[in-house]
Order: sequence, then structure tokens, then C-alpha cells
Amino acid sequence: QVQLVESGGGLVQAGGSLRLSCAGAGRIFRNYAMGWFRQAPGKEREFVAAVSYGGGSSSYVDSVKGRFTISRDNAKNTVYLQMNSLKPEDTAVYYCAADSKLLGGAALRVRDVGSWGQGTQVTVSS
Repeated sequence: QVQLVESGGGLVQAGGSLRLSCAGAGRIFRNYAMGWFRQAPGKEREFVAAVSYGGGSSSYVDSVKGRFTISRDNAKNTVYLQMNSLKPEDTAVYYCAADSKLLGGAALRVRDVGSWGQGTQVTVSS
């Protein structure tokens, strides 16, 4: 298990920016692909972005492409999600996730997740 702790959520106006951070501990962080998911009230948890274990590849859901950037710093055991040009529809609880398998790529899905963070609320006002 990897223990994951998110930070950086909050309330922001539409068009603003936030950066989420996720600090990992436990299993060797750098050996696992990492991702961000979100869940809005009454909706299923959905994939947002993922980065491969080495940081060389990433993937995004279409609705955030060009606005969000995922990155990782393996020396700090931390993964980030920079969110720009935020929209009210981005409002959700954002969860950090670690792949269940070693040396994975950026094609992370809910069924692939081995560890979840506790979630951080992001609210975008119009």
C-alpha cells in the first residue's frame, strides 16, 4: 500500500487556478504510475489525468486537455495537478491514486488503482 495525502483544494472563481499536491509514502513511489480522479455529487468517480512511473508520458480526459497539467517529482514522492482556466463543471472532490502494478504507463483507470488518497474539495464559482 502507498499512503497518499492530498492538499491544495479550495474555492476559486471561474477562470482561476489551483495546484493540487499529493504526497506519497510507503511503497517505492517512483515505481508506480500516479493519477488524479474526481467525483462530483451524484456522479461516478471519473479519470482526470495520469502520469507514468518515470514521468515520461501522461494522459488526460478530453474535458481538461489544455487546461490541466499533471507532473511528478520522484525525489519528493509527490505528484501535482496544475489546474488553470477552471470552470464550474470542474467542481468535485479530487482524489490522488496510485497504480496497483509496478512500472505502469499513463493509462490508469479506476479498476487499476491500488491506493487512494482521502480526497480534496475543489469548488469553482461562476
